[in-house]
Amino acid sequence: MMMIAVGPADAADESADDDAPVVGAVTHLPLPRFVSMKANTGNARRGPSLAHRVDWVFKRENMPLEITAEYGNWRRVRDIDGAGGWMHYALLSGVRTVIVQKDYAALRARPEQGAEPNAYAEQGVVAFLGQCRRDWCEITADGLKGWALRSELWGIAPDEVRD
Repeated sequence: MMMIAVGPADAADESADDDAPVVGAVTHLPLPRFVSMKANTGNARRGPSLAHRVDWVFKRENMPLEITAEYGNWRRVRDIDGAGGWMHYALLSGVRTVIVQKDYAALRARPEQGAEPNAYAEQGVVAFLGQCRRDWCEITADGLKGWALRSELWGIAPDEVRD
């Protein structure tokens, strides 16, 4: 009979693995992560192959999506409402975009609450993502550029910083 002793050193190794960042088995990029739709139409399937039925059709170019899993050439994605499925990687882009979650979010000249608004973005507007600091992200939509509160945007991780 063989016995294996489990002690505190083994427990520490297990907890270290739990804290390790999760990366995709295919791309070795972090999971979850945000991407955008490359095409103006994309099928989200029940599983990672053309044999699986289409559960959802996304119809918005540049719409941000969150990748939650990878399998071969397929990425499991979800949108701001949680709808999604498996999409072929060729339909996705690394270009970062966000969706404005607040009605009439101010796009400010500087990343400060007291800064003058350059414009206002309506809820549902898709914008290109620039720099992000702790509480603010620079976005561009329809030629208008400004700083919006991170809390008013979907498509960026809470702790993500972009330079």
